[in-house]
Amino acid sequence: MNSRRDFLQKVSLGLGVTALSGLPAAASDFAKIPMADKPLRVAMMGLGGYANIVAKGMQECKLAKITGVISGTPSKVDTWKQKYGIPDGNVYNYDTVNQLKNNPDIDLVYVTTPNSLHHKHVLQIAAAGKHVICEKPVADNAKQAREMIAACEKAGVRFYIGYRLHFEPHTREVIRMREAGEFGKIMHVNNFMGFKIGDPTQWRLKKELAGGGAMMDVGVYALNGARYSTGEEPVWVTAQESKTDPVKFKDVDETITFQLGFPSGIIANCGCTYNFNHGERLHLMGDKGWAEMVPAFGYGPIRGNTHLGPINQPDVNHQAYQMDGIADCILNNKPDPNVTGHEGLKDMIVVDAVYESIRKGGAKIFINK
Repeated sequence: MNSRRDFLQKVSLGLGVTALSGLPAAASDFAKIPMADKPLRVAMMGLGGYANIVAKGMQECKLAKITGVISGTPSKVDTWKQKYGIPDGNVYNYDTVNQLKNNPDIDLVYVTTPNSLHHKHVLQIAAAGKHVICEKPVADNAKQAREMIAACEKAGVRFYIGYRLHFEPHTREVIRMREAGEFGKIMHVNNFMGFKIGDPTQWRLKKELAGGGAMMDVGVYALNGARYSTGEEPVWVTAQESKTDPVKFKDVDETITFQLGFPSGIIANCGCTYNFNHGERLHLMGDKGWAEMVPAFGYGPIRGNTHLGPINQPDVNHQAYQMDGIADCILNNKPDPNVTGHEGLKDMIVVDAVYESIRKGGAKIFINK
């Protein structure tokens, strides 16, 4: 297994309080969306593995279309131009991003560059006057996330984070059940996400590009899952790090376990790793019922059960659902779903606290919003 992309595809067998705000009531509603006469025109920034997955998924979109690319690798650009019919005038490199402001054929830029470049690139896109989607984690820390939000608000552009699971039907059904009180009072959450990382020279193992290790990359899934499983925001964190390969993981964290305390007294036990497979799960327990999803966070199919039986929801293309959902909000001026920069900031506030707890030997860190 050579990459996070391979892991997410293979282990999953293929491609906020109101986390559903602004979305259709049922997953089937997306299937009823008609093709747009004028779709949201999207440029991909960074043409690595995940950009290719997004682009492939967007071929199923009804409301969004790839019309441009931003890359520093000419050989990749040539491939994308051929595959997606991108004209020369919609091709940019990292030094010409500011010229986007003069291009009416691009409405939004999807940033899939390495984590530590997100801050710089989102600021560039905002300055060019384009809407932006940024992959998670939104930034290296909460301070950067706040700056990105402020820049987008000043520019009058919409700022989203690639929380595709907020559009995924099984996940949305669990949130619906929780909000409807079908689990009763939530008592406990137990989430884990991880995989055995491959190539030791890849950017995810270099702190200057990744910002951190497993916590930044896959720990955000467990963390965000705890937040939408409870409908609450954590008020304290404790965290521990373990390393079995100090050479490979000399710059970044290998395995982190962390505990989240919520205002109602709920405790979430969470973890993430770069050193083993087969740990992906979400499990919430209430005083009237429970839900478990295994796999819970990969590209699909997601599978789950509750005390009432299997979660019978359709298997969908996550990237297409995400892009059509966001495009619907922009094109039709609908309220934003819970995947804006503010949602990303909430996760980064907790991630900062996780790392602070580790630096302080596992101390309880109270979270300041």
